[in-house]
Amino acid sequence: MAAQDAAVDSTADSVRDREIAVEQTHLDQVYRRLEEKIDEAEFLMNDAAKRGQVGTPGALAERDAQVYRAGIHLNRLNNEFEDFLFGRIDLVLGKDGERGPDGAYTSVEPADDAIREDLTADIAETLHIGRIGVLDADYSPLVIDWRAPAAAPFYRSTPKDPGRVVRRRVIRSKGRKVLGVEDDLMRPEVTAFLDGRELPAIGDGALMAALGRARTHTMRDIVSSIQAEQDLVIRAPAASVAEVSGGPGTGKTAVALHRAAYLLYQDRRRYAGGILIVSPTPLLVAYTEGVLPSLGEEGQVAIRALGSLVDGAEATTYDEPAVARIKGSARMLKVLRKAVRGALELGGPAGPAPERLRVVAFGRRQELEAEELERIRQAVLGGTAPINLLRPRARKLLLDALWAKSGGANRHTDPELAAELRSAFDEDISTEDVFMDFLAAWWPELTPRGVLTAMADERRLGRWSRRVLTPRETRMLARSLRREELSVHDVALLDELQGLLGAPARPKKKRELDPLDQLTGLEELMPRREETQRERAERLAAERTEYAHVIVDEAQDLTPMQWRMVGRRGRHATWTVVGDPAQSSWPDPQEAAEARDEALGTRPRRRFTLTVNYRNPAEIAELAAKVLRRAMPGMEPPSAVRSTGLTPRFVTAGEDLAAAVRAETADLLAQVDGTVGVVVAMDRRAEAAGWLADLGERAVALGSLEAKGLEYDATVVVSPAEIEAESPAGLRVLYVALTRATQQLTVVSTELDAPTADGVPALLTE
Repeated sequence: MAAQDAAVDSTADSVRDREIAVEQTHLDQVYRRLEEKIDEAEFLMNDAAKRGQVGTPGALAERDAQVYRAGIHLNRLNNEFEDFLFGRIDLVLGKDGERGPDGAYTSVEPADDAIREDLTADIAETLHIGRIGVLDADYSPLVIDWRAPAAAPFYRSTPKDPGRVVRRRVIRSKGRKVLGVEDDLMRPEVTAFLDGRELPAIGDGALMAALGRARTHTMRDIVSSIQAEQDLVIRAPAASVAEVSGGPGTGKTAVALHRAAYLLYQDRRRYAGGILIVSPTPLLVAYTEGVLPSLGEEGQVAIRALGSLVDGAEATTYDEPAVARIKGSARMLKVLRKAVRGALELGGPAGPAPERLRVVAFGRRQELEAEELERIRQAVLGGTAPINLLRPRARKLLLDALWAKSGGANRHTDPELAAELRSAFDEDISTEDVFMDFLAAWWPELTPRGVLTAMADERRLGRWSRRVLTPRETRMLARSLRREELSVHDVALLDELQGLLGAPARPKKKRELDPLDQLTGLEELMPRREETQRERAERLAAERTEYAHVIVDEAQDLTPMQWRMVGRRGRHATWTVVGDPAQSSWPDPQEAAEARDEALGTRPRRRFTLTVNYRNPAEIAELAAKVLRRAMPGMEPPSAVRSTGLTPRFVTAGEDLAAAVRAETADLLAQVDGTVGVVVAMDRRAEAAGWLADLGERAVALGSLEAKGLEYDATVVVSPAEIEAESPAGLRVLYVALTRATQQLTVVSTELDAPTADGVPALLTE
């Protein structure tokens, strides 16, 4: 029997090696074709440069256009040159013989006679799926772009609804070398033949193989694991709001990233205004930001953490939960509005706002006293424009008041002479240093950071927050604003203040001349060149504050103030919103829902639900479900699709928590090939990093709120009770922490967890 098993294994290995060799041959052909395309693009670039030597305006314009097109093509080819081929589908004959623009047959359903009565069939078409499309010299497809309609069966085909697909293959490669292949049979009852040989199946199935592979700190090669329900979301019509809900491991982040690339592929002109992807934490941004460049969509897609959505601000620290609840609440809007007006009355950098204005007009001194100035200030503030944009109105009303006091209106009955006199009066007064200095101090240009600094004074903040915040909340808020570094929640306040303050118009920068025009002397002969379409696109990308499409990942965690911040960037956009209410860390979901509805507006909504947990094995999913039942009774968890037979491990730490966590982490590192995440309460993050300092880069310490959206081969969750006690949403945060592992989970308890004799924390018992 042992000899027979060995023979079977040997045969399987030989078939696998043969199939790897088949894919290697195809990959070599693809790379040869890519090299030819790169040579063509470089030739076009060189040819375009020669056209510029002709010196005529027409030749220069043609050169610019050709260099631009060739440069984009060359850049894309070079970006996609590594690790871009990941899949293959083998299809039976379709109902019709029509081919699409990519050379693939367009038929989705098999022909009536494609599968014979004896359940045999011939493979009529094989398509390789990759990051970009590649045609050979005869315009036959070597690689189909993953976003093309012809590639849809790679994602949508299932054994229940296979369409024309008999076999789906995931190809793993590194550089130019194929490392392995894994197959999934969509029609296991059919015996299919390719070139007269039976179609082999390698491995235990593409999906299970993809899930079992080790994770690294960067999310990559996730295209191949997108399944049918995810693909429906990715390709959903964009002219609305797509709301996607799904539990842990259902692929929400993968859906969000691939939807961005797909929308650009479908309608690049429409989304030239840019796509913004908002992630809750910098860790998740670092985890996902490599995906879109690998799909060939650099430049048009911005992935931002909530702490870096405002230019010039980069926040990575977190407020304690009680302070975060204050800053995130919609109540802060009232406080900020009062703070802006209060900061205006404080004056500028030179000191308090002056209480008297004295100028000389018509040879006499004219004065405006404090009460008059206050009336003028209130009149100016009666407008709806942002504070900084109201300075011209303040200047006008000051001049009106001085004009009225001067009696100038009674000096002429002739309207023309009166208007000339008033114009001369305004010019004389408004150019005096005394008046200009007064205006700068009485109506200073405010900055968001300056207003936040003013709010750090507790007594001052108490006046501005009266009847909005309690004295204790005011004290906590003022104390948190005294820190030099910004918190993630401060960034949303800065953005709100920017809207309340506005930015005064700045003088436009002089456009630089084209160096080639200067060298040829053509700038002297030609009219001043206007901004080109490319220059305008680059300028708008640099200045962009609004986007054509906004994708919000882990949307359940956004606070009301953060929803306002994100909403301002998508006022004219279509939206994709993905999240899971069961994972929400915000304690007032209703308040957040109202802010979310305001941000999304009245756009029609399409709702999708992802139901399959691809990440966690059933053993871990069952444990996490116990916490879900406590946190949100009646909420159904997603269904886990696999089982490893490895039950979660429970350990009681004893007196030395650091030693226990380090030992458990080292043990897991020895068992898995990938990463081990150690999840602790937020205030233990720095401490936990010290515990793992000597274990290498595969061990990662992170706070409970930072774990959202991430996954590791194995996870150590430290003291569930500490995580639960952090905030009113602590049980939901614990649910997130327990669902990060793809293979193994260890829970380390302390006395606070009241563990059973088996080490199981009280929170994880039924």
